Amino acid sequence: MPIGTAFHERTLALCHSLNYREWSGYYTVSLYEVHHEHEYNAIRNACALIDISPLYKYLITGKDATKLVNRVITRDITKVAVGQVIYACWCDEEGKVIDDGTLTRLEENRYRWTAADPSLRWFRQSGVNMDVEIEDISEQTAALALQGPASARLLKTVADADIVNLKYFRKASGKIAGVPVDISRTGYTGDLGYEIWMPWNDAVKVWDELMEKGKQFDIHAAGMLALDVARVEAGLLLIEVDYSSSKKALIPSQKYSPYELGFGKMVHLEKETFIGKRALVEDNKRGVARQLVGLEVDWVEVEEQFDKFGLSPAAPSQASRVAVPVYSGDRQVGKATTTAFSPLLKKLIALASVSTEYSKPGTKLQMELTIEAQRRKTTATVVPLPFFNPKRKTATPV
Repeated sequence: MPIGTAFHERTLALCHSLNYREWSGYYTVSLYEVHHEHEYNAIRNACALIDISPLYKYLITGKDATKLVNRVITRDITKVAVGQVIYACWCDEEGKVIDDGTLTRLEENRYRWTAADPSLRWFRQSGVNMDVEIEDISEQTAALALQGPASARLLKTVADADIVNLKYFRKASGKIAGVPVDISRTGYTGDLGYEIWMPWNDAVKVWDELMEKGKQFDIHAAGMLALDVARVEAGLLLIEVDYSSSKKALIPSQKYSPYELGFGKMVHLEKETFIGKRALVEDNKRGVARQLVGLEVDWVEVEEQFDKFGLSPAAPSQASRVAVPVYSGDRQVGKATTTAFSPLLKKLIALASVSTEYSKPGTKLQMELTIEAQRRKTTATVVPLPFFNPKRKTATPV
């Protein structure tokens, strides 16, 4: 049975929908109101506060901490400065992705590592005979995502930390409401935003301060449904939806190379030996069979298809995590993994895995569409990711 996070007493009082889901053993709000419209708008137009405490969090310390990290992830951690955050993936010996997450270099040999799936055993197995300590701090460290165009202005008013000079994917330390916090300029929305890391037992104080001072910035607590639409717009993947962990895959086609997921830039083959390197050298040389792409669905054509049945289509209010076949003519060439209607772009968009030969932007494909239990097809055009990439995400906030 799930349990509440450090913020549960606050989120429960706000959750009028009583619509929850389970995330890593915790109760997580799907949406606070009967529709997530206000929460999504807060992410894109004001500021939203999202409880991300269920993430798995690990503290890596010791003389060989950097050596362990570099052995596991595909990126070169030696190029990362203290106070810098990176997004990374890690693979099995066959070069197939196990998981992805963020690493913050807190000190020369001290890292905070986040993961979607439990990773303690894998990290410890990888660190055998190394002088390294791997501690699961998931239940000691609470986390909030403060996302949206007004997030920097709010943080400036509440945080005793250098927010003005905090660059994209960097970390600052300070206090909020007297509670020591780390603030990283990161997030899962593709917008200007921050993630705040704090001691579990004092987390409510931080929540209360942000919500109180955030009123002038039209702050809203936001749940997973709004976050799901935002992360699709940002072209960000979700494990077990857009790809499967190789640890859970049942058949070879459920395993993915980083080069098939748009993670190629995170594979540094020039660095010292790391888990999966030999296989990834071959992938880089030969190429891979699939590519992650964005799809824009022709909404006018969708309306025409529905009109044949005397019906009108409704723009889906939440992202669909049901895989949908994608075709080129009569041949299936892939699948759309997550489909969402973007309120901002006014388009039906999807993340998809398609055969490499059909992955070039501008390629016209067809996506399956079911109307009255009848299978139809509608045009979907391959487009570059992300769908939405505002300058404010990386610019110095004013």
